[in-house]
Amino acid sequence: MTETNSLSAQEVAEKVSEAMYADDVASQHLGITLDEIGPGTATMSMMVTDVMLNGHKTCHGGYIFTLADTAFAFACNACNQNTVAGAAQINYLKAVPNGSRLIATATEINRTKRTGLYDISVSDQDGNLVASFRGNSHTIKGQRIPGLEAKEEEK
Repeated sequence: MTETNSLSAQEVAEKVSEAMYADDVASQHLGITLDEIGPGTATMSMMVTDVMLNGHKTCHGGYIFTLADTAFAFACNACNQNTVAGAAQINYLKAVPNGSRLIATATEINRTKRTGLYDISVSDQDGNLVASFRGNSHTIKGQRIPGLEAKEEEK
């Protein structure tokens, strides 16, 4: 058994997320941070700044979508199988003022060999739900870190 085969699913998720974030220029540019990662889960956050405001002086929905989509991406790639979005939808529930801290929490609902379903809630710093995002994933060939696999969990 090699050292990489002895990693837990949590350790794999952590290594994959570190590698993904290092190459995620868009998230870094927007100030999106990875707060928590686990197998099939991710929590990411972002501060709303004045350059993110729309004509109503609230956070543009595209930035909220981007934060939710980023949490989705980290959650569905946490098992080290290259995975992309197949579809996504968002419902905006509350306007977000400048200076708010947004937190997107992604949860895996179902994952098969080729597809997955994820729910992402976006809340503000006070815990108010501001958007609900649902993403469908599609697994493609390859791994983020070739050869990195989680050990079989005992049942």
